[in-house]
Amino acid sequence: MSSKQINPTRMELTRLKKKLITAQRGHKLLKDKRDELMRIFLEKVRENMALRKRVEQGIAAANKNFVLANAAMSKPVLNAALLAPKQEVSIEVSSKNVMSVGIPVFETKTRTPDSNDIYSYGFAFTSADLDDAVKSLSDVLPDMLKLAECEKSCQLMASEIEKTRRRVNALEHVVIPETQEGIKFITMKLDENERSTQIRLMKVKDMMLEQVRAAAHRDD
Repeated sequence: MSSKQINPTRMELTRLKKKLITAQRGHKLLKDKRDELMRIFLEKVRENMALRKRVEQGIAAANKNFVLANAAMSKPVLNAALLAPKQEVSIEVSSKNVMSVGIPVFETKTRTPDSNDIYSYGFAFTSADLDDAVKSLSDVLPDMLKLAECEKSCQLMASEIEKTRRRVNALEHVVIPETQEGIKFITMKLDENERSTQIRLMKVKDMMLEQVRAAAHRDD
């Protein structure tokens, strides 16, 4: 903070001291927020890695079973079996607040509660591999949604961590040092003014004493 931009008065000194207290308090709160966000973010990253591994394994298993089903069944029969699904899945999206970050929450609802409705065909003319493939996809769906939720949460939290980090750095390296410099400058100026005033008062006192002595000398 340049001294040319500061009015060295006691009112300005009081204002800067209040600003410094507020900046230091905000710096601590933002650092705590950044650290907590980082902790949650790392947990989400680990969760994301585990979910991605499970999803990839589930999709690989489903693909394998579909390949086997395709080999065991004719293409028209396979297409007819999957043409008219009995079950429907809807997704409800909401959000929850985590350290001022609104992260998404996905919830699924099925049209019917019967778990066997994932099979839209009869079992007489289809392969068991098709059943396994459909079951594999049904089982991996919750993990896929959780993975999408987790990845989006990581993106949002990473963005908030970066913004918080910039604010912490601005307070730590700009606002607080400049405010401290301003307080130091005003304090020095006020001290100089006070010393100058004391010197002037001492000179005035000496002059008055000299005048009193001169007057007393004339009276004698």
